[in-house]
Amino acid sequence: MTDAVHPSVPLNQAYRLLNHGPTVLVSAAHAGVRNVMAAAWAMPLDFDPPKVAVVIDKSTFTRGLVERSGQFALNLPCRAIADLAFTVGSESGHEVGDKFARHRIATFDAQTIDAPLLEGCVAWLECRVLPEAHNEQRYDLFLGEVTAAWADARVFSAGRWHFAHEHEALRTLHHVAGGAFFSPADLMRASMLAPPG
Repeated sequence: MTDAVHPSVPLNQAYRLLNHGPTVLVSAAHAGVRNVMAAAWAMPLDFDPPKVAVVIDKSTFTRGLVERSGQFALNLPCRAIADLAFTVGSESGHEVGDKFARHRIATFDAQTIDAPLLEGCVAWLECRVLPEAHNEQRYDLFLGEVTAAWADARVFSAGRWHFAHEHEALRTLHHVAGGAFFSPADLMRASMLAPPG
């Protein structure tokens, strides 16, 4: 899956995949069991080495897999799979079992971790947990070091997102509430203001 269409992203630019605040699908696996959940609260923390933060509630099935494996992946869904993102974010693995099998979610292998990566997304970050027991238990906040990153070259290249109109279905999702999402529209560039003279 990692080829010319999905080239690797230099690790010192991996933070740019999350900088605009997209919803992510957190995937994890341990001892042959896997799961995926949605998370609206994920962000970059640093770029060298690259680190991320994501909130994973204690009640989720994915949380146990992350705690036992010490790793997770952040998959960035797009408009084309908005229904899937909403569905896996609304279901619990405790109740429905393997969401990958239930919804026939295609995956491909990560390079540095065991968590599955979801096809149909536009970017992927492979992460190893940086243990912070207090934050994890009190705030459900997990820190991870990014060990590999990939992006769809149609919408992310040269270290930048570029959501052209012809790739509208590949725009990332941003959760508002209750199944409502928005996605990035037109890119605008700001200019430095001259000091008042």
